[in-house]
Amino acid sequence: MSTRREFIALLGGAAAAWPVAARAQQVDRAHRIGVLMSGAEADPETQARLAGIRQGLARLGWLEGRNIQIERRYASASQQKAQRHAKELVGLKPDVIIAPSQVVAGTLKNETREIPIVFIGVADPISTGLIESLARPGGNLTGALLNEPTIIGKWLAMLKEAAPRVTRIAVLFNPEAGPYRYYRETAEVVAPTLGVELVSRPIKSAADIEGIIAGFARTPNGGLLVPPDLTAVLHRDLIVSLATQHRLPAVYQARFWVEAGGLMSYGTDRVAEHRQAMYYVDRILRGAKPSDLPVQSPIKYETVVNLKTAKLIGLDLSPSLLLRADEVIE
Repeated sequence: MSTRREFIALLGGAAAAWPVAARAQQVDRAHRIGVLMSGAEADPETQARLAGIRQGLARLGWLEGRNIQIERRYASASQQKAQRHAKELVGLKPDVIIAPSQVVAGTLKNETREIPIVFIGVADPISTGLIESLARPGGNLTGALLNEPTIIGKWLAMLKEAAPRVTRIAVLFNPEAGPYRYYRETAEVVAPTLGVELVSRPIKSAADIEGIIAGFARTPNGGLLVPPDLTAVLHRDLIVSLATQHRLPAVYQARFWVEAGGLMSYGTDRVAEHRQAMYYVDRILRGAKPSDLPVQSPIKYETVVNLKTAKLIGLDLSPSLLLRADEVIE
């Protein structure tokens, strides 16, 4: 185990040992917490993650309407909305702002260098300028990573194992809203070793998605890879439906895609990430500085497979893949 992981493990232990009475102590005023969700308000996944935030805060003694006030805003995968809501939240001068995506975190940082920001599910916080280092972030941001860049190799290998005939993989992403560049370098190294060609397919709207998937499916032996991307998440039902309609094997980055009918996913439990990140909100509300709180790495990854979808697109998944799955939806 690396020194940084040991430190993070110790940090997690410290959180568990924090006296319950101290967590629930009375405060002189209700603290104000800003939350700028990256998804749409009506999206069940957005509401599930927001519920995770409230649960995580409640476990640490922070109860909405009693000692905290939560100001919610929704970016709906729109940079314009993110900018507008970021200005609104910063203008309210909250004690801390929660930023559940890389785009949202960057937008908020552009608006304030004083208000503490806790990000969740950020892929590349260093090269994008959000923080100085994982161990000592510096500035006013800290939080939790989404995953390691090498995860894209796992996605490609899973897709090839599930559908050995696949030789072309379309990667769907919005160049303005997703961290695709973070994964691209690793993907370009891994793809040739698996005998597959990567085909970048930028998306910005539902019309883009429909045309791209239909056009890509005209050539045989294709598959889809959908890395973390806000635009894709917003249109996930459409993507999943088209992938099934065109019998395209696809791998996604989180469980909720498979629950929506996607073939398979490998990634972290996004709702659990939101709960766990509230430990840092708690620390900040009690006086800690974001610059002193090391960025957390993911601890657990899960594989989820949808057997019903596999049958619909004519795939006979290997026993080894099914055995490795944490959950099989039938």
